[in-house]
Amino acid sequence: MEAYKRWVRQNKDFVHSLESLANGLTWLLPERFSESEIGPEAVTTILGIVTAINEHIIDTAPGQNITGSVEPYSFPYPLCLSALKDLETLVEVVAQHYYGDDKKWNFLAVTEAIKALVRLSLFRKSGYKMLLHGGETPNDEVNLDSFTSQYQVGLKPDGHHRSGYLNNNLGANPMNLEGRALSALNRFGEKARMVSDPAWLRRVQHKQATMKPTNSRVDRPTLCTILSKKGIFGALFLVGEVLFISRPLIYVLFIRKYGVRSWSPWLLSLAIDCIGNSILSLVTTSLAGEKEQMFHLSAPEKDEVKRRKLLFVLYLMRDPFFSKYTRQKLESTEKVLEPIPIIGFLTAKIVELMIGAQTRYTYMSGS
Repeated sequence: MEAYKRWVRQNKDFVHSLESLANGLTWLLPERFSESEIGPEAVTTILGIVTAINEHIIDTAPGQNITGSVEPYSFPYPLCLSALKDLETLVEVVAQHYYGDDKKWNFLAVTEAIKALVRLSLFRKSGYKMLLHGGETPNDEVNLDSFTSQYQVGLKPDGHHRSGYLNNNLGANPMNLEGRALSALNRFGEKARMVSDPAWLRRVQHKQATMKPTNSRVDRPTLCTILSKKGIFGALFLVGEVLFISRPLIYVLFIRKYGVRSWSPWLLSLAIDCIGNSILSLVTTSLAGEKEQMFHLSAPEKDEVKRRKLLFVLYLMRDPFFSKYTRQKLESTEKVLEPIPIIGFLTAKIVELMIGAQTRYTYMSGS
């Protein structure tokens, strides 16, 4: 096992490339979205768990904890959550195959309950920090804003160009064609960091964003200290995070009771997400005029806020909205583009994959 760990750590770039290729090829497996897809889904699950284990091996390499955070957790929360997410799809497929569409929600409810408990435990262990990507990415940043500001292109308060890294190099002259191109690429790159990034890439960016190591120990705040120091805003933040953690479980329980074709689970889940995101926006912007903000988001946390807002797109792919509206739009688009060579074939394949993926709760759950 130690030899395997050393090989993974020494060849992590090769491992990442191999994992990305293998996971991409699983979408081309035969019978991927058929009734007997247990085999292909088992292959996908095994690859996902192996990927999570490899990332855990890389993350726990000696000398990796250089962010100035508290000591690593004794329990591998990110590995556990990643494995649970990969295993959940296989649980859904097996339960549907052997117990039917209705009873599969019992198994999914148990899986979501376990995930919620693990996330709540991680939320408490981390000192009530915002969970990044559902807890799969550690939130152990001290403060990245002073670092990232050196690499952003913008204006100083006096209206002059800021002297960040890009400005000091090829982007120094705004009239320079190459400088304008780099500035545009920089702004595009900032906007392009979204939910589709693979977990290993997010972790690599997360580590590279750390300036230098520090040996200082950071005390984790407790529930009492948050409520005493931040008052109503601290309580609202805690409520918002608990809603975000518990939303998938509530959604599954209501589907189990009312059925996937009912609007009640869909509307309730949407309401919980709207309330949670509204609370987060309130507590992070209400004190913007103060000299010291109580909830000052780090760069990864700002990306997490954007990711959570992007998850609202998944409501278009969830029943009953998908069956009543989205599917008709997809099929009509497919018919319009069908006569066009190549484009018609690619569109048909994309629509087929989207309709097939929509049949799986775990692909559209956003949890």
